Amino acid sequence: MNVIVLTESELRQVVKVDHQAVAAIEDAFTWLAEGKVAMPPIMHIEVPEYEGDVDIKTAYVSGLDRFAVKIGAGFFQNFKLGLPNSPAMMVVISAKTGVVEAILLDNAYLTDVRTGAAGAVAARHLAPSEVTTAGVIGAGAQGRYQMMGLKTVRDFKRLLVYDMDESRVKQYVAEMESILDAEILPAAGAEDVIRSSQAVVTCTPSRQPYIEAAWLHPGLHITAMGADLPGKQELEAAVVARADILVCDRRTQSFKMGEFQHAFEAGLISAASPVIELGEITAGHQPGRQNDDQITICDLSGTGVQDTAIAHLAVEQAARRSFGMEIEMGIGHL
Repeated sequence: MNVIVLTESELRQVVKVDHQAVAAIEDAFTWLAEGKVAMPPIMHIEVPEYEGDVDIKTAYVSGLDRFAVKIGAGFFQNFKLGLPNSPAMMVVISAKTGVVEAILLDNAYLTDVRTGAAGAVAARHLAPSEVTTAGVIGAGAQGRYQMMGLKTVRDFKRLLVYDMDESRVKQYVAEMESILDAEILPAAGAEDVIRSSQAVVTCTPSRQPYIEAAWLHPGLHITAMGADLPGKQELEAAVVARADILVCDRRTQSFKMGEFQHAFEAGLISAASPVIELGEITAGHQPGRQNDDQITICDLSGTGVQDTAIAHLAVEQAARRSFGMEIEMGIGHL
């Protein structure tokens, strides 16, 4: 039995934020809604001595012949050692035998892709039919992948970008104008982005809300990506209360660690509130946006089934190109 080892360089060649990746992640949301997924809670490990943490996500999908276990890390002093801050990897396991099929040494690249693709799925069903001006708050890696994803489903021509670090904004504009084939303009602040855009993605690690309810306008769609741990928050709770449609990737997860946790704690939404899971929309069980005047919010904190979906795509595409190094795995004996 051989194990395939794929490097980040190889994975970048076979998987990108494109229609194929978006379709794979849309399938993942649909599998959730159809009850095909066994997905345990996220395992979170804090390593305070080294300012690090590790999240382990996984999901088995009935009918799929492999699944992934993702070990995602964030060690934010690694730059001092010349190492990546997110030294993540995925282990791909045969659903038939439990034997390891592949090790994907992606350094969080596949997570970036699947997260950007998830934002695209949300926008496909929730953003206005025409988006001329898009907005992104957070000029880091996910600010790039989210806009690449949005471009696959809405051909915006103008993008407003805001980040507290002006140098990051300048670098973003220089790098992304040709990639997105759009005019990219630095925004004066978060309020400018919200008031001037039809579709906005927030992707910051903030623990203090900076999006205010007074800024919302008819036809606005917001995808909030940053609240992936308890305590994180980008939208003030009143923002959630103003939306016509509330969507998330996993209802129970969103109330505990996603953006909606704060509205839930404030009593603005409850377990009985009409919060729709994105998979219910992709599966056709619930409608998405029904007119261009609705205000829609999608809270995406990430799920293990997305990792299984993108890992499955990566392994399939790599095999077609004969990528990867094969390592013989010894067979144990009783």
